[in-house]
Amino acid sequence: MPRGDLFPEIGPFETGYMPLSGGHVMYWEQVGATHGQPVLFLHGGPGAGAGAVHRRFFDPHFWRVVIFDQRGAGRSRPLGSLAHNTTPDLVADIETLRRHLGIERWLLFGGSWGSTLALAYAQAYPNRVRGLVLRGVFLGRPAEVEWFLHGLGAVFPDAHAAFVGHLPPEERHDLLGAYLRRLTHPDPAIHIAAARAWSVYEGSCSTLLPSPDTVASFAQDRTALGLARIEAHYFAHDLFLPEGGLLGGMHRIGHLPAEIVQGRYDMICPARTAFELAAAWPAARLTVIPDAGHSALEPGVRRALVSAVERFRTVR
Repeated sequence: MPRGDLFPEIGPFETGYMPLSGGHVMYWEQVGATHGQPVLFLHGGPGAGAGAVHRRFFDPHFWRVVIFDQRGAGRSRPLGSLAHNTTPDLVADIETLRRHLGIERWLLFGGSWGSTLALAYAQAYPNRVRGLVLRGVFLGRPAEVEWFLHGLGAVFPDAHAAFVGHLPPEERHDLLGAYLRRLTHPDPAIHIAAARAWSVYEGSCSTLLPSPDTVASFAQDRTALGLARIEAHYFAHDLFLPEGGLLGGMHRIGHLPAEIVQGRYDMICPARTAFELAAAWPAARLTVIPDAGHSALEPGVRRALVSAVERFRTVR
């Protein structure tokens, strides 16, 4: 897949590991302009981790890009740990990182679960946020989780059959419970196999057209374990979100400017959710990409995200 519309590959100018509560250690990095405008990248999942390609959504001559791997994900340690791993923990981690780096306010950039976490953090600390760029919006509501576990079978019956087929017939009445038991099983032969089945299912449904490269990246053991185990853990606990959900907290951030980019044929996080969020957000602009699914790297989505970030150059 050509990616010439992203900025060139770049390495970080600073990296670090930060001890957190509950025995977690966070990996973080800074990329781009040392004294540039701060922007925080929030990866998806939960549990997917960030990659080198995510640095390329931002002009390195203008933006001071902060990227970190959330608890249990990517380069953070220990991989796949569920102890003290909740949305309030992650929100607190972001604020700890902001203070550590001496940043007053920053732009938030997040897709899928990253959009959920961006909203949760912004609602907790609205005075620390300049604006938000969100993609493939996920609000963590029960119906959205139900769609992922069951509804996707209406569009991807083959991928869903493989996902369900990993479990013995007597356990298929409770997909989430059965997968969570396997994903937390101490035997790697059990938890890695379950993680790969879960993650490949998600990767297979993430693009408008089949993408073997996407599926292969989801199938890698470290990626699969962090993503599947932490995702199932969060799903089993209603994403650790407040009683009224994120739409219930929009009065705290309705004044903040936002760009929402949504693939029309996003099957992981269907477009209805993005429309509902935009309707509750006076200062948001919604851009629907007519020929895209969920992945941030689909051509129309990545171009729209780069353009959305560029429009924030003048927002102070």
